[in-house]
Amino acid sequence: MRQPSSTQHSQPSSSPQVTAAEISRIAGVTRATVSNWRRRHENFPVPVGGTESSPLYDLRTVQDWLENRGHTSTASPAEELRTVLRLHGGSGLAVRLMASVAAASRRTPEELAELAAAPDDELIALAAADADRLREAVPVVERVRYGAKDAGVVRALLRCVHGAGPQAALDVLAERALDESAATGTYETPGELATLMASLLPVDAGSVFDPACGSGTLLAAAARRGAYELYGQDVVAVQAQRAAVHLLLETPPATDPIRASDPVGGWAGAATVSVGDSLRADAFSDLTVDAVLCNPPFGDRDWGHEELAYDPRWAYGPPPRSESELAWVQHALAHVASGGLAVLLLPPALASRPSARRVRAELVRSGALRAVVSLPAGVAPPLHIGLHIWVLRRPEPGGTERQSVLFVSGERERENASGGGVRKELVNWSALTARVLDQWTAFSADPDAFTDEPGVARAVRVIDLLGDVVDLTPARHVRVTATDIDPETLARRVADLHSQLNEQLAALAAATVHGKWQPSPDASAGAWRTATVADLARGGALTLLRGAAVLPVSQDSVREGTPERAGAGAPVLTTDDVSAGRPPSGPAERLGAEATQTVAEGDVILRGDAPTGVRRPMTRVADGTDAGALLGPRLHLLRPDPARLDPWFLAGFVGTEDNIAAASTGTTVVHVNPGRLRVPLLPLEEQRRYGEAFRRVHELRVGAVRVADLAMEAAGAVSAGLTTGALLPRPPDGESVSESA
Repeated sequence: MRQPSSTQHSQPSSSPQVTAAEISRIAGVTRATVSNWRRRHENFPVPVGGTESSPLYDLRTVQDWLENRGHTSTASPAEELRTVLRLHGGSGLAVRLMASVAAASRRTPEELAELAAAPDDELIALAAADADRLREAVPVVERVRYGAKDAGVVRALLRCVHGAGPQAALDVLAERALDESAATGTYETPGELATLMASLLPVDAGSVFDPACGSGTLLAAAARRGAYELYGQDVVAVQAQRAAVHLLLETPPATDPIRASDPVGGWAGAATVSVGDSLRADAFSDLTVDAVLCNPPFGDRDWGHEELAYDPRWAYGPPPRSESELAWVQHALAHVASGGLAVLLLPPALASRPSARRVRAELVRSGALRAVVSLPAGVAPPLHIGLHIWVLRRPEPGGTERQSVLFVSGERERENASGGGVRKELVNWSALTARVLDQWTAFSADPDAFTDEPGVARAVRVIDLLGDVVDLTPARHVRVTATDIDPETLARRVADLHSQLNEQLAALAAATVHGKWQPSPDASAGAWRTATVADLARGGALTLLRGAAVLPVSQDSVREGTPERAGAGAPVLTTDDVSAGRPPSGPAERLGAEATQTVAEGDVILRGDAPTGVRRPMTRVADGTDAGALLGPRLHLLRPDPARLDPWFLAGFVGTEDNIAAASTGTTVVHVNPGRLRVPLLPLEEQRRYGEAFRRVHELRVGAVRVADLAMEAAGAVSAGLTTGALLPRPPDGESVSESA
């Protein structure tokens, strides 16, 4: 069989060259399939370039070979467009084609199919005519012209609009254009977040401005809410052009622009988008709108601090050099009419940084700041922090003085029960949006009558915010305190915690009474022969299984779109359950349909990772309460053959600190490779003796964890009750609390 090699290269081809990975995308198959084709088919195209490990093939020859095998149409239209753009070679074509996406979106599927089959010269003329018709709606530098070699890309674009939709085609073009440009740090605001921010605006907000519009997601969300005058500006030309086309796709034309005498004027509600630095070169300096929506860049030290030092927009104080976000806040307020709203997505540090205190204080004192909403980490870049939404209103001259600011906690992170880190949950966007909008609607309707909801939302008086710090972090103000709890309820809770603590202390004391431990007379008694878990699995002594991954989608879509799984409705055993020694507590709906592995009594459960320095149980043997539960993420299951391995013996040895350390990688969080863990090779009767000892050690460790957690919770509840006046100090022995007390 022929084996392609670098010595078999044919003469260089004039058509583009493709890699094996690109062939897989063109054909819609895996790279392994392409490798199999190369080995099994002698007529597979011979490499024309590249190296032995990464050969290149002539595109036209590959397309002919695929066509003979019936693989030419299996790639997705978006992948075909992406590949054709990459192979085109010329720069700037993706930007020049953006206007054609808007024009193609107005054609019927039949027209698109007919045009895709048209001769090259007709396609080129069509693309040029479309670009000319929309020049005023899409910001471009000069008149667009196409060459004969562009016809293949135009044809792929029409197929993508027809097969995948105009937005998918626009995204591919923008992706390519950004790759060709020097722009960095361009992030798209997620659609769900854009919808939430736009929903905070009043329904009659007809004109909306985004001074850092990016791809236009926020303005598109405003358009869906009924805004009919849209304005945007972005310093990255590609993003401004992308936003303009995005908004053309969102706003249907009153008349067909391709056939109308005034095509641009036929677009009802189309946006005005400009290219430029909004802070340094405001393209809409005289513009006043009903509302501003913005997701500005964060942490920009080169935003124009010196040249804009005396800018009239700084009505609330000059922004420090390190606080570019405050420049964007005041820029937004300068563009809204009196009483209009500005909604911005901002980093959480802005709420408490000392350098921003003076401007924060003035925003609060003047009544401009109306609400701060905290969001979960991961909803938008940067993904590692939970961002804040600031809602601001431009004060009206002689208007009502604002007495309070609303703080809403929309976070979905919480401290886990075992205290060993933070557990991140999937974002339920419908619930998050409803929570935020319900609180904002009630507060904006009547701030004075707003009822606080501890742990969710609180209206804080302006005078209480104006201190030395002016900390606007929602968690600082929204958290549940002892003053939010009825004194009698708190007293009963403390009594219950003390009762549980006494029970756990008794159980812990019982776990320590197991007689005297005897020293081994032979110092080499622990020098056993050992085998790795992987070796034991290959030998059939145990079965090694892994927990399923959490779906990377919202909980709503999981519930609506996940197929029924075996064991649906069963609880999930989580890493926190193993650490805390509690029954399975995870929700099954967070796992995908492939999560079908259930736990059986006698299984050994091993944590797959753990924070360094946190001493919590890493293993446990499943009992009757665990049986039937689904195996959760980041857990490993070792199912021993009871005729060859004792479960507690196995759990005790694989969970030791030295064993875990030798089989792990990582520093802050260690990741355990279970196959590398070592287990002594001992007779079953000897294993059982060690297993019983390890079971007692496990009871002691779990008891200590429970006692520590209960003690901390009880002490915190008593301390909070005493400091807030909800609880009275216990009288000395023999005395009682007087009636007057």
